[in-house]
Amino acid sequence: MEGSLPLATHPSDPATGVSHAPGMAKELPGAIPAPAAGSLPSLEREGGLALYVHWPFCVSKCPYCDFNSHVRDSVDQQAWRDALLRDLAHEAAVLPGRRLGSIFFGGGTPSLMPPATVAALIDAATRHWPAADDIEITLEANPSSVEAARFADLAHAGINRVSLGLQALDDQVLGWLGRAHGVAEGLAALDTAQNHFGRVSFDLIYARPGQTPEAWDAELRRALSFGTEHLSLYQLTIEPGTQFATRVAKGEFVPLDPDAGAELFEQTRAATAAAGLPAYEISNHARPGAESRHNLTYWRYGNYAGIGPGAHGRRDGRATVRRRKPENWIARVEANGHGIEREDDLPPEARAQEALLMGLRLAEGVDLARIAAMSGLSVGQLVDAAAVDRLARQGLLARDGERLTVTDAGMLLLDAILAEIVAA
Repeated sequence: MEGSLPLATHPSDPATGVSHAPGMAKELPGAIPAPAAGSLPSLEREGGLALYVHWPFCVSKCPYCDFNSHVRDSVDQQAWRDALLRDLAHEAAVLPGRRLGSIFFGGGTPSLMPPATVAALIDAATRHWPAADDIEITLEANPSSVEAARFADLAHAGINRVSLGLQALDDQVLGWLGRAHGVAEGLAALDTAQNHFGRVSFDLIYARPGQTPEAWDAELRRALSFGTEHLSLYQLTIEPGTQFATRVAKGEFVPLDPDAGAELFEQTRAATAAAGLPAYEISNHARPGAESRHNLTYWRYGNYAGIGPGAHGRRDGRATVRRRKPENWIARVEANGHGIEREDDLPPEARAQEALLMGLRLAEGVDLARIAAMSGLSVGQLVDAAAVDRLARQGLLARDGERLTVTDAGMLLLDAILAEIVAA
């Protein structure tokens, strides 16, 4: 769903992995303005920090999902609360003096967490680090009636933004996607969320087998009618190791043709822009000012701490990754006081590459001078200037001084573009 991005070394659609370029449109409508030189968001200037908390458990495993999610018959809730608090305390000890701008509870299904655990983690995090006055605290939730019943308690615990995994507005499609909720239940949960949280987003998966522009137009227009400030709209990708990958290999269904997917992408960009929720990242659309500040920390290559099974973090050029399997992670916490499996100092080239790979997903693009200053490399060392010029002449890139952006036509080819312009 929307924000499990720290589980990936090179994040993309928040939660999946290496960037997917889902489609092409002729014009990028409503792109958010590039920040002026020296005008980085205040939290970045002031040593800002984002915190990601991974809750790995789900009721069932969806057939398209390759996230670090697990089904367990029972969970020792007190043991998990204690372990997460210890993992958090370790990060706070090695990252003192930061200002906390956002917290994101991802998964898995973090709406299955007891609200008391959510409250304890928020309280601990904001004691370890002073919180921004407008701190954004997001929780991913499944839109089931059982989980929606917890929304009031979660709001009381401190959650002020929720991201709902609706995934489709068609009961037959929801069944095919392996979702436990139906459309009516999902929309009831959305209504409950809008009553309890000031900020609400939801996800839809499109470019499904056989999906037509007409069908997606009707579904998307319905989605836009609910008035949320943010939508995450992902094209279906068949990830290795998933149930869907096995079914495709067996010939049980055929993924949508890429050209058809590109048409749906163009259609999506036009519809969301017309509704006042332009794309600010490949798969994310928001009213101006309602972008996910937490995810923008990743895409703008800010510092973030990641706790819980499989979570990744970036601390001033140092990469952290925690044990992935829940049982292994909690054993590591009990033994060492944290769940870290690996910590590496990233060389300047790696930091620059990550900043480019993530930042070029954004409509605002990247400030090459900022990345050069952060990495210690020269602007000329960041990208292949000849390749940039050639791709700009083809209309796939745009460069204005040190501001580099991928055009809408280039988004479909983002992986190929990055391979050409970014030093290996």
